[in-house]
Amino acid sequence: MPSEPTASPSAFDPNALRDRYRRERDKRLRADGYDQYVELKDSYARYLDDPYAPRVERAPRYDTVEVAVIGGGFAGLVTSARLRQAGIDDFLIIEKGGGLGGTWYWNRYPGVQCDIDSYIYLPLLEETGYMPTEKYAYGPEILEHCNRIAATFSLQERAVLSTEVTGLEWDPSRSSWLVRTNRGDEFTARFVTIGNGLLHRPKLPGIPGLEEFTGHAFHTSRWDYDYTGGDSRGGMTGLAGKRVGIIGTGATAVQVVPRVAETAGQTFVFQRTPSSVDVRGNRPTDPEWAAGLKPGWQQERIENFTALTSGGQADEDLVMDAWTDIVDRLVIRRRGENAPSEEEMEAQLEIVDFEKMERIRARVEEVVRDPDTAAALKPWYRYLCKRPTFHDEYLPTFNWPNVQLVDTEGRGIERVTPNSVIAGGNEYQLDCLVFATGFEVGTEFAHRAGFDVIGVNGVKLSEHWADGMKSMFGMHIHGFPNLFMIGHDHAAFSVNYTHMLSEASDRMAFILKKALERGVHEIEVTVEAEKEWTETIIRTTRRFRAFVAECTPGYYNHEGKLGTQGEGLVTNSYGKGPSKFFQITRQWRADGNFAGLDMRP
Repeated sequence: MPSEPTASPSAFDPNALRDRYRRERDKRLRADGYDQYVELKDSYARYLDDPYAPRVERAPRYDTVEVAVIGGGFAGLVTSARLRQAGIDDFLIIEKGGGLGGTWYWNRYPGVQCDIDSYIYLPLLEETGYMPTEKYAYGPEILEHCNRIAATFSLQERAVLSTEVTGLEWDPSRSSWLVRTNRGDEFTARFVTIGNGLLHRPKLPGIPGLEEFTGHAFHTSRWDYDYTGGDSRGGMTGLAGKRVGIIGTGATAVQVVPRVAETAGQTFVFQRTPSSVDVRGNRPTDPEWAAGLKPGWQQERIENFTALTSGGQADEDLVMDAWTDIVDRLVIRRRGENAPSEEEMEAQLEIVDFEKMERIRARVEEVVRDPDTAAALKPWYRYLCKRPTFHDEYLPTFNWPNVQLVDTEGRGIERVTPNSVIAGGNEYQLDCLVFATGFEVGTEFAHRAGFDVIGVNGVKLSEHWADGMKSMFGMHIHGFPNLFMIGHDHAAFSVNYTHMLSEASDRMAFILKKALERGVHEIEVTVEAEKEWTETIIRTTRRFRAFVAECTPGYYNHEGKLGTQGEGLVTNSYGKGPSKFFQITRQWRADGNFAGLDMRP
């Protein structure tokens, strides 16, 4: 890994840092919370259009299948692959995009890249016989792997594309689900899995005057290469001489800004909160290393990373990147001593966190020449308060004469005019406006998914969850039989999100296979089991919820308003971490008695 700046622990005052973090958070708090974003309807509905595949009209379908898989991203792909492996072939994948891949179908912006080690992030590598070309794969290679999974398990023939689910209703007379779509389809499915993910519905800031902008505007998840030219590698000659504004400085913008600035006449980067930008250190895959791997290597590497990034320990760090860095330093510091208490561990982790962020801020000073710009790019919050980013070109871009950081000091953009953006009282004339503002994360399920679920006795899922989510393992919901949710809420959140998807899909396929073998027609979690697990989630997340509540606003803490309208990305998952959660669910599966599930013939 490339060298990084070092900061002596004695070079900072922890109390001063805590005060600075709190002040920076407070000036970004907004009374409207998540309501600061606009609904993508009416004049904004175009931001949902698929620019990559034309809509082809077709007649409605009325298939009856064993399983309907909602969502064709990694959740749907891994779920469908596990169904195939379990001998269950009668299923359909319903996907609103024009192709499979989910996030990686939509995200084709220039510079798009995975910031998790490719050898653990790309699922089913051994099953498909593929080895990524580099440690951090770029978007086209990841999308290609999505299609490779589909080809390996013959999933394309089971996919219903450019089709969005609009309704899901339980039919007790047939012990099945009726799935309705925007194409007039009415599918009947005995079982349904919902894995429509988090990163698919674009999010737009509700800036006054936004709809009045007459220049070209688009969201990064619907990149307009017809306008910019080029492709995801860059070469956007259509931006030559153009004044381009990029709103957002999160993980997407960090990758986009250098590619846009290569060709744009002038690039303005509008920042509310700076990201922590650590060393990327990408490198090609070593063929000798790859040739020496033994069967089972990927799962071993995955579990090693998950353990280290969720507070656990391992004999060695197989991934060795910036994600595992903090835990590595903490373990080294405690080596040879008695195991610390939870409170002692938290106190030590805070100091290691301070050290880490001091090095990240020192890196900004080393790279960015203008002192004012460097100061504005420094992040003042705990490392895991916002999605960490990794890039070796983003910070140097601000040394270019055609790039200007517009730091709003936490206030955001004031308004948009027909041909400009106004921030800090200054007007910036623009030809093109790019929204690198991410996706809806943490909003209520029905809003994010685009449909509600109607279960037993006509009860809607939104009603069942009116006072908060209730489930067992995040997968089973009382009153909604034969429904399997594949996600991190009430389950495990790992920065390597595909690990969670793989574990959930394994468990789901195991349950379905056993149910079909035993002639089971309905599977439903009991009230007691749902209540017990929900209480477990509440109990184990208290400490972490307190941590993120102190963080700068963002999608990790629902824009600083936890518990209102929805949850943050990580506050509704099992609080003792993914490794412990996987131990619990694997033991539950090994017991073989399906405790908590009512399995009816």
